[in-house]
Amino acid sequence: MDNQKVKKYHLHIYHARQCDPKKCTGKKMARFDLARLFDKVQKIPRGSILLDPMAEQALSPADRNEQNITVLDCSWETVEEVFPQLLRLQLKHRALPYLVAANPVNFGRPFKLNSVEAFAAALYILGNKEQAEEILSKFNWGHTFLEVNKEPLEDYSKAKDSKDIVRIQAEYF
Repeated sequence: MDNQKVKKYHLHIYHARQCDPKKCTGKKMARFDLARLFDKVQKIPRGSILLDPMAEQALSPADRNEQNITVLDCSWETVEEVFPQLLRLQLKHRALPYLVAANPVNFGRPFKLNSVEAFAAALYILGNKEQAEEILSKFNWGHTFLEVNKEPLEDYSKAKDSKDIVRIQAEYF
């Protein structure tokens, strides 16, 4: 992939308006035109990769052909209301592998990524490190996410498929 043009992904956020607007990374990304916010599940583009922590398949470089990545920005208390609606859409549910949060709210906690960290992880794994760096650059702690997770992200980005991601992830537990 060295001499090929790196694909830029379209980033989408289902925003349920349940977070503190001052801390919401999704809203900030939308202000910088780095992602599109939707308040209706039906507006999520069909065929989009949905970063879903409960998905049976891990995101891997094998998912590179998709154009759209979607994150849910809603409270865990209401996620059970949202997921049945999502199952009716034609989305590719993918879980992110083991990574550690670097945001001020959940610093150092595994799997507690906020929206921008989830997008950055997905972009890195899918081979667009530049876009990952670009979206994180809008947050003063953003570079820390890549520093803290550099080794696993590099390993995940070299995986061939979901099974390979799961195998690599096991090395970090």
